[in-house]
Amino acid sequence: MSALALAGVRIAIGERTLVANFNLAIGPGEWVTVMGPSGCGKSSLLAYVAGTLDPAFAGAGRVEVDGRDVAPLPQHARRIGILFQDDLLFPHLSVGGNLAFALPAHVGERKQRIEAALAEADLRGFAARDPATLSGGQRARVALMRTLLAQPRALLLDEPFNKLDAQLRSDFRRFVFEHAAQRALPVLLVTHDAADAPPGGRVIAIA
Repeated sequence: MSALALAGVRIAIGERTLVANFNLAIGPGEWVTVMGPSGCGKSSLLAYVAGTLDPAFAGAGRVEVDGRDVAPLPQHARRIGILFQDDLLFPHLSVGGNLAFALPAHVGERKQRIEAALAEADLRGFAARDPATLSGGQRARVALMRTLLAQPRALLLDEPFNKLDAQLRSDFRRFVFEHAAQRALPVLLVTHDAADAPPGGRVIAIA
């Protein structure tokens, strides 16, 4: 089990400070939802944690995974997964190829792991399918399983439910909650919609 902590995080663009002295600790299996208006720095905060902050922004502060500051590390070395509102599946790869892309090089039994992930997503037999033939809900589930196959120590969610209709949104939200809980991942979610926050999770508002 793992934990995620932010200490003294500051994000600015030019002379404008978006996030100032942000501190947060998220334990194993715990969810924290950050809410706020567009442009307040929610997505920039996640990008800083993930290691993908645009160079136009200045970021500082500690990002600790299991007590280790990973802020100086490149994105691939942080072991922090992130899911966006766009599924970002690779169109030139099959569904199985998309999942295989996430598997660490040292992992054995790759085919079995891919098949197990598809089974978890209720997509048995879909490995050879073109992602373009999937529904929006199916694509979203593949995107989550790809993220989880990379064996992250923490999970970031950047409004991943936004582009789904009401029923799919509810189903996928529950799917994400269940799979993150099974792995006891610390989860940081940003959203505009209070309904996206899981029951019992903390909610933080930033202006």
